[in-house]
Amino acid sequence: MTVSADAYLAAVTEAIGRVSAGQREAVTRAADLIADAVRADGVVHAFGTGHSEALAMEIAGRAGGLVPTNRIALRDVVLRGGESPDLLGPMLERDPAVAHRLLDLTPVSPSDVFVLASNSGVNGAMVEFAALVRERGHGLVVITSAAHSARMTSRHPSGRKVADFADVVLDNGAPYGDATLPLPGGGAVGAVSSITAALLAQQIVVEVVARLLDVGVPAPVYLSANIPDGDAHNAALEARYAGRIRRGS
Repeated sequence: MTVSADAYLAAVTEAIGRVSAGQREAVTRAADLIADAVRADGVVHAFGTGHSEALAMEIAGRAGGLVPTNRIALRDVVLRGGESPDLLGPMLERDPAVAHRLLDLTPVSPSDVFVLASNSGVNGAMVEFAALVRERGHGLVVITSAAHSARMTSRHPSGRKVADFADVVLDNGAPYGDATLPLPGGGAVGAVSSITAALLAQQIVVEVVARLLDVGVPAPVYLSANIPDGDAHNAALEARYAGRIRRGS
């Protein structure tokens, strides 16, 4: 396969088409779960580590997105929990213990739901977090790579993976290793999981809004902060969820 921008575009286009068609039912089920939560005054908590943090940013706090959303990040243990910055690093996502600290720092109500993104689905912090969410009775949507996760051994003591705890699992369609264009000396270039996960996230949000409109509920959706009256519009909606939604740093 040629390594070029056009080849990457072809790979991304193919992945988008495959994910859109193959995950339609899962998108519907995820939207049903989240719409029910929003109608019950619930908040959507989004969490991902590494590059999967982009999914949480796609869900929480962007123009056209739902206002009742909260972004969780590993650095919350430092910024909100008072831990030393020395704790942060690429290995933290493998530590199950940090999941307990993160959830303790998160303002959670009984009607809230969670969306977790984990491409591999096996790191200890994410698996433990998913287990805690399920244990506490919250709805859970997981976005992962089925191909990658299937070839991985769990890094959690239980041997389980993030998807094992989900009410709804969405496959982002990324290949093992994420990158799509093989290189002559080994390895590959051109990752796709961030793109396809963002697609799934936006499809879910649009379907949630459609469900709210169908039952006559005004959709609590952000305007861009960079248009006239955007700040005032957003502040009025955010006030409904004071103390329950955070955007991270």
